[in-house]
Amino acid sequence: MAVTSTSLVSQLSIGLRRHPSPKLDSLSPTTSFFDSNLRLSVSSSKPSRTVIAMAGSGKNGTKDSISKLISDLNSAKLEPDVDVVVAPPFVYIDQVKNSITDRIEISAQNSWVGKGGAFTGEISVEQLKDLGCKWVILGHSERRHVIGEKDEFIGKKAAYALSEGLGVIACIGELLEEREAGKTFDVCFQQLKAYADAVPSWDNIVIAYEPVWAIGTGKVASPEQAQEVHVALRDWLKNNVSAEVASKTRIIYGGSVNGGNSSELAKKEDIDGFLVGGASLKGPEFATIVNSVTSKKVAA
Repeated sequence: MAVTSTSLVSQLSIGLRRHPSPKLDSLSPTTSFFDSNLRLSVSSSKPSRTVIAMAGSGKNGTKDSISKLISDLNSAKLEPDVDVVVAPPFVYIDQVKNSITDRIEISAQNSWVGKGGAFTGEISVEQLKDLGCKWVILGHSERRHVIGEKDEFIGKKAAYALSEGLGVIACIGELLEEREAGKTFDVCFQQLKAYADAVPSWDNIVIAYEPVWAIGTGKVASPEQAQEVHVALRDWLKNNVSAEVASKTRIIYGGSVNGGNSSELAKKEDIDGFLVGGASLKGPEFATIVNSVTSKKVAA
């Protein structure tokens, strides 16, 4: 799920949330949330949760390939209770915004840490808002491990984006060697703490758990592995932020999600959606992933 690619979207997320948050209420009825958006109530003893979907990007995108993907997304039959957001590379945001259905919202793949200034090559939050973006992905594994961004810096980025009215898809996740060393929780909690230390509110944040060893490798955390981390993240929020934030914050999974595995992942209680890369470049498969949230309804 490469965010650095040049195709239409850079990631897809689908999810469910336990309680509606104020930020969702202010969005259009067709896209109730974030990085994507819309509400889903399930008939169970659990509180209602929102379903989210966000489209992913691939490599070597062109205007023509993006136009084809947009056409596929515009014509796809998507579950009405799913929030869908696409995250194009910067150079294609305007093209996507001007041609994609209002059913789908736009996210950027990154943003600068503060307001304006002489930072050649960076993109400001203000510029993203001017283009119509509602969300930004921050802390993605490639930004951390290829570009070298540190936890504190990412937290400051998130705080500034939120202060300017953008929703944040806050990525966290461990490397393979960290998982093998039994440090998955330590790493994820440290990254989560950097957000918690910086942001004034969690009302417009979606957490994306991306085990780095599963991104673009074809390896996928089993539904049980993913659920184990998601429930631990929710417990951390409960113990370190508040029970309300833990309950209403959507935690989505990213890491080689595709049309074949999304349904089983979606059934898990604390998997509230997906951050999808390569598979979201195929319109029909993207729709399959978005609509896999029906598994949550059935499971409930």
